[in-house]
Amino acid sequence: MQGFTRPDPVPMTLFALGLNHQTAPLAIREKVSIATEALSRAVGELTRARPVKEAAILSTCNRTEIYVSADQPKIAADWLAEYHRLPASELAPYLYTLPEQQAVRHAFRVASGLDSMVLGEPQILGQMKDAVRAAESAGTLGATLHKLFQKSFAVAKEVRTTTQIGANSVSMAAAAVKLAARIFPSIGEQSVLFIGAGEMIELCATHFAAQGPARLTVANRTLERATSLAHRFNGRGIELREMPDQLHEYDIVVSCTASSLPILGKGLAERALKARRRRPIFMVDLAVPRDIEAEVGDLDDVYLYTVDDLSAIVSANLDARKSAVEQAEAIIETQVGQFMHWMETRETVPVIRALREHAEQAREHEVDRALRLLARGDDPKQVLEALSQGLTNKLMHAPTQALNDAQGDERRALTDLVARLFHVKR
Repeated sequence: MQGFTRPDPVPMTLFALGLNHQTAPLAIREKVSIATEALSRAVGELTRARPVKEAAILSTCNRTEIYVSADQPKIAADWLAEYHRLPASELAPYLYTLPEQQAVRHAFRVASGLDSMVLGEPQILGQMKDAVRAAESAGTLGATLHKLFQKSFAVAKEVRTTTQIGANSVSMAAAAVKLAARIFPSIGEQSVLFIGAGEMIELCATHFAAQGPARLTVANRTLERATSLAHRFNGRGIELREMPDQLHEYDIVVSCTASSLPILGKGLAERALKARRRRPIFMVDLAVPRDIEAEVGDLDDVYLYTVDDLSAIVSANLDARKSAVEQAEAIIETQVGQFMHWMETRETVPVIRALREHAEQAREHEVDRALRLLARGDDPKQVLEALSQGLTNKLMHAPTQALNDAQGDERRALTDLVARLFHVKR
């Protein structure tokens, strides 16, 4: 029987890399944004095109991040640029790369809402779950990333239930209402148009509806979805193709769709202003890529705000929640330590498996020998004695030989290790 052979380590480690609202402006973030419905295909392409063992992509209006198990993070960074047909040098100044422990801490902070533009905002948790579902669908979510994200969700739950991180948090929707209130003395006298029917628009509609606007309309590519959402707020739904002809009727426009191209351009806005006789329009574009052309903001009587513009309002509540953040960070740090311990134990799995296989081979060899002796008619007591002696000799051979061959400091270290492994009193 061959001796125990230590398996070769697999040169793969965990990385997170990407860009977010803290490192990149909106103009860059929208270039690398990946729509939810395209995540599965994109992450599949990444693992097929590069030597990546596991991968998941998180893409929101505030961030595009890739979590990978690979030997080098540059693999994913190069793929991201190639996927979006951008020079790698264009993205490089905005990208961050986080190895193992930093990547784990980052994932926990993102899930808990500590890395969001709006501190404590819960939407990111749903977006991370979308990323996980996409990776699962593409078959790119292995044991390490599965454990990372499940732990991230558990940490987020603990943070939200044991701290006040989400209490009185200013959401993007609430910030939009506050901005509108600066333009119009009373939102109750204004007509509001929502473009899109997703989760963000639903949140915005909830906040604006609470102000009792004079009129509330939802425009969407699918009339059924628009009508269903609008009816919840005593509003009406229209098809998106009707929006250009009716834009001038609205004082407040909030847009957030998954369109890859702007759906409201400067020419359309100019026609609406002319029909309104220059009465101002307040616009909020929460989409990435943008729904409303940036040039619209240059028009007189148009007040256009993007997700980046909301950050000033959002930051006003940061100090009030400082103690909650400290509590949350303490929880996360503890959980990071536990996860890293799990990661370290996984490194020993191949060795443990090989050790057990070695022991099993020895057992099978001695059992086979004992069965042959019994079949021959040998004394069962002597056969059992020989079996136990043979098994003991085989299992003790390697550590005994290692101790005999070692010298000096190595022998002392091995002696201490063997004593610890086998609970030997010296």
